[in-house]
Amino acid sequence: MRFALILNAINPRIGGVLIRGDKGTAKSTAVRSLADLLETIQVASDCPFNCNPENPEDMCDLCYQKSQSNQITAVEKKTPVVDLPLGATEDRVVGSLNVERAIKEGIKALEPGILAAANRGILYIDEVNLLDDHVADVLLDAAAMGVNIVEREGVSVAHPSKFILVGTMNPEEGEIRPQLLDRFGLQVSVAGIEDVEQRMQIAKIAEAFDLDPKGFAKEWQQEQVDMKQKISRARQLLSQVSMSDDFLRLIASTCIDLGVKTHRAEIVITRTAKTIAAFDGRTEVNQEDVKKAMELALAHRMRSRPFEPPTLNKERLEKSMSQKQHEHQHQDQKPEQQKKNEQQPQEPSEQKDTDQKQAAKPQERIFEIGTPIDVRAITMPRKRDRIARRKTSGRRMNTLALRNRGRYLRQKMPQEGKDIAIDATIRAAAPYQRIRSGPNAIIVKGEDIREKERVGKTSAVVLFVVDASGSMGANQRMESAKGAVLSLLMDSYQKRDKIGMIAFKGKEAEIILPPCTSVDLALGRLRELPTGGKTPLSAGLSRGLQLLQGELRKDEESKLMMVLISDGRANEGMGGKIKDELMAISERIKHLGIHTIVIDSEVVDSSFLDMRLGYCHQIADQCQGKYYPLSSLTPESLLRIVDEEQKLLFDDATINEYAAT
Repeated sequence: MRFALILNAINPRIGGVLIRGDKGTAKSTAVRSLADLLETIQVASDCPFNCNPENPEDMCDLCYQKSQSNQITAVEKKTPVVDLPLGATEDRVVGSLNVERAIKEGIKALEPGILAAANRGILYIDEVNLLDDHVADVLLDAAAMGVNIVEREGVSVAHPSKFILVGTMNPEEGEIRPQLLDRFGLQVSVAGIEDVEQRMQIAKIAEAFDLDPKGFAKEWQQEQVDMKQKISRARQLLSQVSMSDDFLRLIASTCIDLGVKTHRAEIVITRTAKTIAAFDGRTEVNQEDVKKAMELALAHRMRSRPFEPPTLNKERLEKSMSQKQHEHQHQDQKPEQQKKNEQQPQEPSEQKDTDQKQAAKPQERIFEIGTPIDVRAITMPRKRDRIARRKTSGRRMNTLALRNRGRYLRQKMPQEGKDIAIDATIRAAAPYQRIRSGPNAIIVKGEDIREKERVGKTSAVVLFVVDASGSMGANQRMESAKGAVLSLLMDSYQKRDKIGMIAFKGKEAEIILPPCTSVDLALGRLRELPTGGKTPLSAGLSRGLQLLQGELRKDEESKLMMVLISDGRANEGMGGKIKDELMAISERIKHLGIHTIVIDSEVVDSSFLDMRLGYCHQIADQCQGKYYPLSSLTPESLLRIVDEEQKLLFDDATINEYAAT
């Protein structure tokens, strides 16, 4: 963790670092202490953007004008470390325009935001995996361009925004968006120490600091100064470090062999390897530098399945590097056609092992997770719900947002006075300016004030009711069902839903995961789910209904979803006729307003759909839910599926419709 942070301090162009780890493992402490190792910076005086007075490319418009007339002055400032709160609004992050000054004085006046304060410093995001989507999007734009562009009410202002992006997260609280994950140059994982003596030493050190902070700092001052000087020397040496084409070819071919898709990987590895060499006082990259850089830059770019922890097999990395290096040494001695054949992407060995296991089809009680399905073919609730404002946030469906979060939808009369719509307020005051004052001022009275009404997204409670009976063991039904659950788990997690799971087999249904936000638990329970016994479908639906009713009692605003995955071949009731039980429970599910999705795992030829033996289709009809045969949701069906889901997205036309109603 310390090494990755120091590398980014030397070379911010690496792209930052993501620190994964359990709570209480000093992630935040390490990030905030990094500022003490950085040199002070020269900034333009009276500039809120920390502009570099010596480089016109790192200046805002105002500083650039001053530099042209030699009026710019410099002051020394400590490298800033700026926190990005999870609840920050978009305006607070990017800044907002002072529309009043723009109208009165004709000046593009910007009220600086967090990106302005973080320029040439460190932008630290604690619990980055919980960051709101709309904030993450503007953050990605600024990180990619190095410039923050603020456009409000027809006026545009830009300022430099180059920072070291550092994020921390606890994997137990869920994973991070793939788009944001790839933006982090490096990733490291930290875990709690299990050695008793070391844990005792940690407690002693913390206690010593609390008793005498100044004395503690003095004791470690020389080591701190030495590290600071080493970082400074590495920064000066970095521009002189070179890397041979052989190493660059080795990096690219190894990434291909390991199944890494993003081209950002080679760029980050190259920059990191050069930085490691500079940190060691060298001007030439060696193979050990490349290996260390790969270990830091590839772990979070190698996931083959959703929710799997990002890990890098070091033995496999060394084997791949050795193999590719050997191939490149003899490449020039081989015929041209043979070179082309060997340059084709190789299937990762882990995937080959998986394919061989699937071909063997071992008869086991616990089945592997099968091929994921195409979730886009399943209609999920996306349009805005009827509740005026929800207290919870998420990504599933649109809703009017609380706490100044979400997209600015329209203006309204004030209620709290905390989220002022400046454009609407000035428009309301404009017709009365001649009456109220002279030409050089704008008078805004209380009746002119308008607030912003924002639209955000809220989450749902998604309960998976999975058939674990013996009939699911035939024809790979359980493997396919687990693959479907995995795909839907991914979709639900990306929407920040609460996820629960019920399995039914034998004579009863069991809650194997109460509704929670931990997708790691859900994946673990799914993998360990055994198969066998009769099919108590009525018990499964009944238990699911009871669980969702309990969630509704906890929060009457909860949006409830039930996903039933079964072959529908119920052969164990709860005391009455099976079909009557199923229809009665389905009617109660419909009455409660639970959005129901039924995925039928029964394998039947498409020309004999009417000969299905299960009750899945009847349950979906009675619940007024959606019915999908599992066979139609395989990845091979992508070309045949018309993506109607796009029509349900919250576009501008829908916004206007909501505004009118």
